Amino acid sequence: MQCLSFNLNSSAQSFPSSPQSQFQSQIHQNGVNSCPPTHSQGNSTECDGTPRSSTTQLSPSFNIREEYNRALQTNSCNEIRSRIGDQEHVDNHQLNLSQVLHPDRESVHQALRHIDPKATLTRLVSTYFDHSENICTLCLELHKCISNARFLYGPITELLEVFPNELSSINHSQCDWAFDIFLKFDSLDNPFPSRDSHNFNEMSRSFSQLKEQLDQRLHKSHSRGRILDRAMTRSAICLIGTVVGIAVTAVVISTHALAAIVGLFATPLCPIYVPSHVKKKHIAQLKAAYGGSFHHINDLDTIVCLVARLHDSVERDKDLMRIGLERGRDIYPIYQVVNHLRNNHGKILDQLKELEEHICLCFNVINKFRGNLFKQIHPHQSTDS
Repeated sequence: MQCLSFNLNSSAQSFPSSPQSQFQSQIHQNGVNSCPPTHSQGNSTECDGTPRSSTTQLSPSFNIREEYNRALQTNSCNEIRSRIGDQEHVDNHQLNLSQVLHPDRESVHQALRHIDPKATLTRLVSTYFDHSENICTLCLELHKCISNARFLYGPITELLEVFPNELSSINHSQCDWAFDIFLKFDSLDNPFPSRDSHNFNEMSRSFSQLKEQLDQRLHKSHSRGRILDRAMTRSAICLIGTVVGIAVTAVVISTHALAAIVGLFATPLCPIYVPSHVKKKHIAQLKAAYGGSFHHINDLDTIVCLVARLHDSVERDKDLMRIGLERGRDIYPIYQVVNHLRNNHGKILDQLKELEEHICLCFNVINKFRGNLFKQIHPHQSTDS
């Protein structure tokens, strides 16, 4: 998944002889191609900039941005946003999933104790709950990354608010201040993992495998359902034949012979299959887990793209600041770096906000599907529900 690409392969290019022009050229080598807007209508675009025609034509009255904003303003999203915010200052190893994950782990374990632990369906359902919990843990960690990034960019924000826009207005004390900020920024780690992070790859692979297993299980269940329907039809025909045969035979034979014939027709030669509520319940569980897996894979792909874009943006800013640091505390290099940071700073803040919003939406979807599946397996729920 390529969200941003640096154009750093220009070492063979001849630079202008002027030191200022050479510095500008070196900075422009760090230009980026960003992802297209995440919420666009009509034809979509891949993260590497490759056009991709949409197979689904949206209604002219459907506005993705409006639907997206409406989802963010729901009570559940606002509640999740508040609970996540309460954990911003909690160490990653002490993140309390029970504050944001519903139903929580203990409630799920209690419900799973009431169904057959050796059944394949139980294993699949349990795996879904585990995987969805893992995504929640990842999202909490990424939210912590957002907080760290805002802390990292805090001094940059302060610098941009007061640093002069005109070269002639800059003094040496301001340059020294900017230089020290650049030095500190460069010394800190990138808050975001790269797109090749093991956590991302492993989680995506695990959910894809689970989705495939659920799909196979659903296919088998529907196939069995069609077999049962055909068996019911044959049983009905067989029953009709039995009743007619008994009625005709009763006219000409004795009571004892009639009893024998009734016993013969009542044998399993014509079995009657009645679909059970248990079977319907199992299919409902499979569908709930499958639907959740499908949505979580898509959400994870979106989050990975946003995180990769932020990781690359931070690296780009680090590269720009290193160029300024290499030239010491001279005014012009500092001025050029600040100008480029000023042009890109708003985009960084927007990207942080967008990732934060997607994390909240991801939590909301996870809790929705976990709650739906929990209702299907909870022992106190009616089989007719």
